[in-house]
Amino acid sequence: MVDGAAMPRSGVIDGAGSRAGRRGGRNRLRPMSDPSPYAPLIARVPVREEEVALRGVRARLWVYGADSADRTLVFVHGLRGDHHGLEPIVAHLEGVRVVVPDLPGFGASPPLPAGGHDVAGYAAWIRDLLAAVAPGGDAVLAGHSFGSIVTAAAVAQGAPVRALVLVNPIAASALAGPRVVMTRLTVLYHRLAAALPERAGTALLRNPVMTRVASVAMATTGDRELRRWIHAEHDRYFSTFADRRTLLEAFHASVRHDVGESAAAVAVPTLLVAADRDDLAPPAAQHTLAGRFPDARLVVVPGTGHLAHYEAPAAVAAALTEFLAGLPIR
Repeated sequence: MVDGAAMPRSGVIDGAGSRAGRRGGRNRLRPMSDPSPYAPLIARVPVREEEVALRGVRARLWVYGADSADRTLVFVHGLRGDHHGLEPIVAHLEGVRVVVPDLPGFGASPPLPAGGHDVAGYAAWIRDLLAAVAPGGDAVLAGHSFGSIVTAAAVAQGAPVRALVLVNPIAASALAGPRVVMTRLTVLYHRLAAALPERAGTALLRNPVMTRVASVAMATTGDRELRRWIHAEHDRYFSTFADRRTLLEAFHASVRHDVGESAAAVAVPTLLVAADRDDLAPPAAQHTLAGRFPDARLVVVPGTGHLAHYEAPAAVAAALTEFLAGLPIR
């Protein structure tokens, strides 16, 4: 995996899409010291790190693959994630240029200066991001989990893209889903963190025991080595949010909203990649969600849950590749 702090920056993109600074050479993704089942594929992927200056934030993004690729995919991570979590999928894609930002307030990106780490705020930021990295409107936009909510909202609000891909899409509000008891306990946990003094509340949100509880709850694989690696990934990256305010804003947005709110207004071809063991977004709800889009196709990945990007990246990438192949090249 990429060590974001160690990678040289190759340039800065301003809101109009121009580059500032010297464009450096490409690096390759370097596997982490913990054994990764995807290390051989990851090590072959060229990557460079850049900054994009939008809405008062110099956010970080990673560009994978060749600039000469016929397709550009802009991929947005989920809650408490960053670009690292999507690299297993990226490593299985061929002939695609993939742009993965760290959302403001997560990973290596600072928070938005005036708040707004919610669906409306992130959707607006994504629209500006697309204008900077794909000004011709020819990119395909993708999102995982919470990323599915904000990317769908961005497209529904007019973001110019060729198509939309939603991985483990949030088909219904978590407050009304099959894990409503667990969701309400999680809401109480975040409310407690909000009520405590800043330092104590932030420490609670970054508590490694709570990170492990969440990781165990989401992992469905029976492969012990893969499960151990997933837990290690969450240990490394689950608590890289900028501050308490940012996380609380994004968390409450994630449990109060869903993709269905935007589906009817999405006017581009859409691919939903669901998982048959995803109890945060079960298959029945995904079939209902697919029917709410004007033009949507649903692929259900067997044998995995909400962490399909970790547990079944090859299957996700295969569905994505087939979908992209069906889009005319401009």
